[in-house]
Amino acid sequence: MSELAVSSITLETCQSISDISKETWERLAGTGNPFLRYEFFEALESSRCTSPETGWTPCHLVFRQDGEIAGVAPAYLKTHSMGEYVFDWAWADAYRRYGMEYYPKLLLAVPFTPSQGPRLLLHSKLRDLLDARRLHDFLDTLIDRLGAHSWHLLFPNADDQTLLEQEGQLHRIGCQFHWHNRNYECFDDFLAELTSRKRKSIRKERRQIAEQDITFTRFDGRDISDHILAAFYVFYQATYLKRGQRPYLNKAFFEQLRENMPEHLHIIMAVKDGEMIAGALFLSGQDTLYGRYWGCLDEYNHLHFETCYYQGIELAIDLRLQTFDAGAQGEHKLVRGFEPLLTHSWHGIAQPAFHEAIETFTLEEAEQVMGYYEDAKTVLPFRRNSGA
Repeated sequence: MSELAVSSITLETCQSISDISKETWERLAGTGNPFLRYEFFEALESSRCTSPETGWTPCHLVFRQDGEIAGVAPAYLKTHSMGEYVFDWAWADAYRRYGMEYYPKLLLAVPFTPSQGPRLLLHSKLRDLLDARRLHDFLDTLIDRLGAHSWHLLFPNADDQTLLEQEGQLHRIGCQFHWHNRNYECFDDFLAELTSRKRKSIRKERRQIAEQDITFTRFDGRDISDHILAAFYVFYQATYLKRGQRPYLNKAFFEQLRENMPEHLHIIMAVKDGEMIAGALFLSGQDTLYGRYWGCLDEYNHLHFETCYYQGIELAIDLRLQTFDAGAQGEHKLVRGFEPLLTHSWHGIAQPAFHEAIETFTLEEAEQVMGYYEDAKTVLPFRRNSGA
């Protein structure tokens, strides 16, 4: 275990979520965000999805103030860059070409989850004491103690973004697409906000699904039977196997979510001729629906859009959630009513020469992303006089 100190604040690392009590974690993280639940990280570790064997060695941060735990952060020592959704493969390759080691690196993130949210789970008094310079110094010193070559904090929310903001530090932006519920009572209320052409296009897509005799059934929490979960896992695996990859998550992980976080878990199955042909898994939070995993064995016209997006929109409306985060990337979401959103990440590179080169890259990348973001806003499908 390593320990760093500035004034009355110390920073430690621990090798498992079990080294932190559930009571302490929930006091700082709450229980509203499924990706910050103690049970979520517990499931990742006990199923061995995050482990040294998978290149995700738990290295969670623990901040103490006057000896008492006043902050935590999910963190991992990584030996690769898979499952992060903020891509630094080119950085690692540059290190390799110069005969230098890029890994291990310290990653502050929720594994396999490109969703914006709190990353630094700090008591308000500790947050008031910390500033960007001190926080960056803590993390820079920590990677040296851990034998890592860099640190990376992915998808912080606005509060963490404010704390991380410091001139000269490496900051990247990205663009995702989220759907917003403007007090809709049903899917048709949402369609009424769109231009006539876009409204007709979506109705046509949904009609073509019905014409293929495909229907949908939703299962929630502990109502998800072993049979349903097993069928979903086959579809989930297929998504990765089609790309020649192994899935990040195993069946035991999903089984533990069902048992320990049932209130957050939803599966929607597509059915044809009495057989399940596709499935999508969603997690609901306090005000946001997260569309996370999907898969199918055979291709059907518009099946992905219906299962992942339109069924998700209906679920968000039914659960009265304000936002639907359907995952990373996907500009095809724009014409279906998903709006662009900027995401952020912060990076600490120990090697000065690479820090300078990467800073140049991030500035050029940010200009391109901002241009893309502004262009995306011009093609949204909403009527001029709508509430969107």
